[in-house]
Amino acid sequence: MKEVFHPGSYRNTIDQALAALQRERVAERIRARDYTVWKPAPAEISNRLGWLESPWSMGERLAEIDAVVEDVRQDGYQRAILLGMGGSILAAETFRKVFGVRKGYLELAILDSTDPETILSLARNLDLSRTLFIVATKSGGTVETFSFLKYFYNRVLVALGPAEAGRHFIAITDPDSGIADWARRLDFRHTFLNDPDMGGRFSALSCFGLVPGALMGMDVGRLLAFARTEGEREKAPVPDKSAAMSAVLLGTALGELAKAGRDKATFFLSPKIESFGAWLEQLLAESTGKDGQGILPIVGEVPGPPEVYGNDRVFINVSIGKDKGRHKLLVALRAAGHPVLELSIGDAYDLGGQIFRWEMATAVAGQRLGINPFDQPDVEAAKILAGQMLAAYQDQGKLPAETPVRSSEGIDIYGDDSSLRDFLARAKAGDYVALQVYAAPTGGLDLALASLRCSIRDSYGLATTAGYGPRDLHSTGQLHKGDRGAGLFIQITTADREDAPIPDDPDRSSSSVTFGVLKAAQAMGDRQALIGSGRRVMRLHILKDLLGELGRMTFNIKDGLP
Repeated sequence: MKEVFHPGSYRNTIDQALAALQRERVAERIRARDYTVWKPAPAEISNRLGWLESPWSMGERLAEIDAVVEDVRQDGYQRAILLGMGGSILAAETFRKVFGVRKGYLELAILDSTDPETILSLARNLDLSRTLFIVATKSGGTVETFSFLKYFYNRVLVALGPAEAGRHFIAITDPDSGIADWARRLDFRHTFLNDPDMGGRFSALSCFGLVPGALMGMDVGRLLAFARTEGEREKAPVPDKSAAMSAVLLGTALGELAKAGRDKATFFLSPKIESFGAWLEQLLAESTGKDGQGILPIVGEVPGPPEVYGNDRVFINVSIGKDKGRHKLLVALRAAGHPVLELSIGDAYDLGGQIFRWEMATAVAGQRLGINPFDQPDVEAAKILAGQMLAAYQDQGKLPAETPVRSSEGIDIYGDDSSLRDFLARAKAGDYVALQVYAAPTGGLDLALASLRCSIRDSYGLATTAGYGPRDLHSTGQLHKGDRGAGLFIQITTADREDAPIPDDPDRSSSSVTFGVLKAAQAMGDRQALIGSGRRVMRLHILKDLLGELGRMTFNIKDGLP
């Protein structure tokens, strides 16, 4: 399919910006690692540009990856569990859902939730003697990933003994990280030391994406070949608007549209590549949501007719093959005056090219917004506050108490508003609603959240997002605290039906905290960080029947009830 950009009334603005980029040689300077494209100082830029060479440099690592994969297969391993958060796992998650598992390779599951029910459900169904654990973290200090390591290494240690336990673990991390130290201490099967000059969200075409992909039988060399093709294409001069959708045009359009108020990048993706949306979500949100700026990615929202969308949207359709499933909707959106970008993928392995394209586009969008797309200045606040909650728990045996403003038989409400209707009434044009759910992800819960999102959008004209905590802290959390303050945050928590202890160390069984406490502390810490940033926040604590309560909320919003 042909790639087309319909800029609507913004054509002149975008054309002028493209001309300025060409005069200033921005694309050329990005490829030359010129940090002044974004800021006058190199801090957290010069050491974050390794992704520019990944499609080429990772070809030199394929022999190492292939050797480990074959060694694992020869030893009879049948399953791999990827332990990580955010950028360390999102590419692998996309690859798993798009490509599946090749016969004779390892079935891959991903753990990025501190929800104890999720962890225990996974742990109960493992044959530890045939399971490989992949500990993936850039810094080595991510509390969730280290907690996963401690929990599962302890289980393997008890089941298989100290001589065998380390053989069931590999690490993907930066040189000299804390996890690299633990991998040496615990005698891991292998440690992949990644290029440290890239952030997690820009690491899809590095060991973080390629090692899990190879373990489940992907042709990662082919993926890199598509990325190299895209990289070579991006070296051409800035194309005009009639050419194929280059990263420079894509990034310029997103940046200029965001500055004009079209800051909700609404993605429609073909079903086969729908999982690519989660990777795009983190890349755009964490890269652009800072300094009062931000491009909010809207993924997983059920499409609606043009009249339910506000004038804060740009629509991006990414199709694969001959899929034309949303052609009529795209025509209608263009007719209604909305900017529309139509992108296409001919082959699933062209996700490699798409990844490189979007990384470059995000870098260009950051330049147009005047921000550094490679740092995350507002993420640390929630981590510090969550750490303080955990310290209080360890000192007093309980988390800090909170008092609801309203309680009913099935729900406690925390915040300044005693009803969801009152809270949503505080929204203004151009705002958005973010649902943050701290519960075990299920298909039924996904559907309930999708219905609630539609109800809010259609009744209030607001864009909506949904994410599971603490996963979303590593995905959209930076934008939530760093953008212009347009978000209304509905945090949904539940009581844990069971809990799991977190060992104090991987090789020690003693425990001073549980996953349930960690999850609650993270929810509380993020809520306080949002409030401290001046955001509007409501917490709904569902005491029982989570799906039923979400269904009632959806119905009440549609009918205008409290």
